Amino acid sequence: MSSSSSHSPCAESGNPSPHPAAPAGGRPGPGAWPARRRCRDVFWLVLFLLHLLLFGGILALAGLNRFRIADRFNITPYLQHGHSNNHTAAPPSAGAPEPATPGPVVTVSKHKAQPSELTETYWKYYGAAGAVGAVLAWAWLAAAAGKRDGGRVVMRAAVHSLTAYLAVVSVLCFWGNHFFWAVALAVGAALHFLYVMSVIDRFPFTMLVLQKAVRMVWELPDVMRVAYAFVLVMLCWMALWSFGVSGIVAMEIPNRGQWWLVLALSVSLFWMGAILSNTVHVIVSGMVFLVLVHGGQAAASMPPKPLRKSLQYAVTTSFGSICYGSLFTAAIRTLRWEIRGVRSKIGNNECLLCCVDFLFHIVETLVRFFNKYAYVQIAVNGQSFNRSARDAWELFQSTGVEALIAYDCSGAVLLMSTILGGLITGTCTGVWTYYTQSDKAIIVGSTSMLIGMILVGLTVVVVESAVTSIYICYAEDPRLIQRWDPEFFEQMSETLHQRLQYRSSRVRQILNGRLDHLPSTSSI
Repeated sequence: MSSSSSHSPCAESGNPSPHPAAPAGGRPGPGAWPARRRCRDVFWLVLFLLHLLLFGGILALAGLNRFRIADRFNITPYLQHGHSNNHTAAPPSAGAPEPATPGPVVTVSKHKAQPSELTETYWKYYGAAGAVGAVLAWAWLAAAAGKRDGGRVVMRAAVHSLTAYLAVVSVLCFWGNHFFWAVALAVGAALHFLYVMSVIDRFPFTMLVLQKAVRMVWELPDVMRVAYAFVLVMLCWMALWSFGVSGIVAMEIPNRGQWWLVLALSVSLFWMGAILSNTVHVIVSGMVFLVLVHGGQAAASMPPKPLRKSLQYAVTTSFGSICYGSLFTAAIRTLRWEIRGVRSKIGNNECLLCCVDFLFHIVETLVRFFNKYAYVQIAVNGQSFNRSARDAWELFQSTGVEALIAYDCSGAVLLMSTILGGLITGTCTGVWTYYTQSDKAIIVGSTSMLIGMILVGLTVVVVESAVTSIYICYAEDPRLIQRWDPEFFEQMSETLHQRLQYRSSRVRQILNGRLDHLPSTSSI
């Protein structure tokens, strides 16, 4: 989505402004829907549908196998066959009595199993996890967008509470003799604390951006209803997912087979959750972008039924691109935040700086093709995911706005809210399971944490979508932000100017340091 000639750079603002580029053939200018859209990234759409059919069948089979009747389809002997082959019977020793001749075989009909062996034993725990996660998701969005200052309070609470909550859950795991999880959570608490300390100077600007994004969401109540609707869709899929996982947890599978099966199903659930979350991202960011471009939802130039069309495009022609981006974007973003936090606090250790810079450049290359700003381009122009990500990143780098995005930690703060919601959900379910089925508390609690994170993430993404649209509009034409909120525009411009000055001084410092280490040559 390059700037068209009708949106000229804002020269009088004194900020780096987008370089005008000739529009590609068939591409509309900002604020207009394409006349006709083509399906993009169809391969990934087909892959997702096949994955849905395959895993849906596996989940239904696993859940029904132990629903009310133990081993309905006689699956357990096949799962234990490989384990039993490793334990062959030893030959009888000398003088040992001959084994008794087996008597007649008595066929026993299928019977009702003990409660601890059935799917419904564990399904109730996941039902509680879904209920807690849904309540937290709806409460988070209502608290963040219900009042103008609610978002700042909720997000500050998430940032300051996560370290303490991780430490408390770590202590509970030590108390329950789950040492691996206790150490993992303690390390997570330490890493989170170090990250917050490394970027604490960025929080004032981050909270400003989040506050303005929440204000945008507050002015568009329809996008909140979209998030609530997608939470209900996710709960429907989670009902089937938890039904199948409950059947697997009820099985007795040797060699930690339960963990491997649950891990594979958890990856499937994460992809499904990321797809629905990014679908909301496309719908909301497209709506916010149009509102900023046209100067308001009631503007005469606004396309008719923008939210309905945005939803239509997101679940049809652009759905393949959403499936593709959902596989990689979250992991790359998280890795980039961690590397940036470490890189900013290294100092003058050139050896360590060289190693971190090597990783940083690899991640930056990946970010060029996988970033969350692609979803705004997908919503407005209907491009493929890689092209949208590349166009967005080139726009940011050509205008200097990339320096502002690198300084902003809004994505990390919203991720903290998501993780905290997941931890609360997992703790509630894990403690209940511990007092009734103590040997299954960890596997049920950890998967319940994933359920909570996905449900809270579906509402958190509404604010994140507004943030991405604000940055895209500022890079396209700063006057769009100036018209919407002049004070916020001045604050963004001042911060951008400071970040560009900081980068220039850092480059000069590095170059001067390298020149000082060059060997001196005698003049001829």
